[in-house]
Amino acid sequence: MKNILATMPRLAAWLDRFSRSVFSFPLALMAALGLLFISELSYRHAMQAIEQLRVQNLARVATHRLLLAVVDAESGQRGYLLTGRPEYLQPYQKAVQDIRDATLALQQRYGKDDAQRPQLDRLLQLVASKLSELETTLELRNQGRDQAWRELVGSGIGREAMQAMREAADALIASETEAINRQRQGIEETLQINRIGVGTVTAISLLAFFLYLRQSVALDQERQSRQQVLQNERDRLERQVRERTSDLTHLAQHLQSAREDEKSRLARELHDELGALLTAAKLDLARIRSRLVQMGAVPPELSTRIEHLTSTLNSGIALKRRIIEDLRPSALSNLGLVAALEILAREFEQRSGLKVQCALRAVRLTPASELTVYRLVQEGLTNVAKYAQAREVRITLRERGPWALAAVQDDGTGFDTGVQKASAHGLLGMRYRVEAEGGRLRLHSAPGQGTRIEATLPLRAEAPAPAPQADPAA
Repeated sequence: MKNILATMPRLAAWLDRFSRSVFSFPLALMAALGLLFISELSYRHAMQAIEQLRVQNLARVATHRLLLAVVDAESGQRGYLLTGRPEYLQPYQKAVQDIRDATLALQQRYGKDDAQRPQLDRLLQLVASKLSELETTLELRNQGRDQAWRELVGSGIGREAMQAMREAADALIASETEAINRQRQGIEETLQINRIGVGTVTAISLLAFFLYLRQSVALDQERQSRQQVLQNERDRLERQVRERTSDLTHLAQHLQSAREDEKSRLARELHDELGALLTAAKLDLARIRSRLVQMGAVPPELSTRIEHLTSTLNSGIALKRRIIEDLRPSALSNLGLVAALEILAREFEQRSGLKVQCALRAVRLTPASELTVYRLVQEGLTNVAKYAQAREVRITLRERGPWALAAVQDDGTGFDTGVQKASAHGLLGMRYRVEAEGGRLRLHSAPGQGTRIEATLPLRAEAPAPAPQADPAA
């Protein structure tokens, strides 16, 4: 038992090497073909042996029939001799015909068998001699020579002939029995070979099935291991993408805040510094013109120059105001989001000549979200003026559940949203800006069906009411 247990690891290692070898499949195929050849050869040998058994059995039956027919012929002959009645000749004649049929069958069986042919010839000679005796006694009986046939029957020749026939038939049957035993032994050997072959095939099949299961388990484990590695790598990449997306979002929010802060600073400097310079220049120009008027007549050329300079200063002041409004809309800080959007829509309508409809309602948003909505509408109107070829624009601002909805919709040419345009950086920047505020930007458009830019931003939470103070008197 210990030796068997000790050989199990070595057997498992050999099976593992065999299953991984390049010669395993050809060897298994050769073994299967060899077993198939052996099985087919055994089948043919068994069928030949069974056919030989059938022939040998027929020979034994024919030999028995021959002896029985001789006995029947002798019985019919004796009955006719004793009674003289013709009906006893019918069994005799039938027995003679059976003897001829059995003789023909035996001759066909042993026609080419040199070993059994002498025994058959001796048996047939004895049968022929017996039939000759029977015919002789019947002729003597028909001739009325009773004394002669009685002496012939009583002489014992027939008994000796029958004994000799039985001995010859027994020898022939014994040889057939011996041949049948040999054939039976051959069949048993063939069946044993088939049994060994079936067992071998079964063992090989079980071994192949075991190796297949072992390989399948190994493949499943390897597949699961690879899937786990891929899943871990996918999770790592997803975490990395989320981290990079969060970093980019924070960076975009920081850059946007820095940009707006820089715009506010620039707007304040323009308002304070440039505004003071332009206002001082305009006041100085007014004093110069007043002093020239007090001094007397002003040359026409100088008056024209003064008026042109005044107009230029006024244009500079107006340009300064527009730049400041673009950098930081003062209406948004002073009048609120709704009023700022109405002013923006009115100015766009005057500049572009397009009809602008406003459906604006006050919403509760943080200052940063209000600025995001204002920039979104501003960017949407800019895109309408550049690309939409629209006749009418609609601006919407309202609350929808816990969200604020802001949208810019036109009836222009539209475009395919599945095709990325090179000029879509403004909308992409607005998307990141809206998402940085916790909102979501949607773009709906199709060729010939206009465009709708829609943003949803979370409403500002209501500040909790201050708790009532306790009465000191209490």
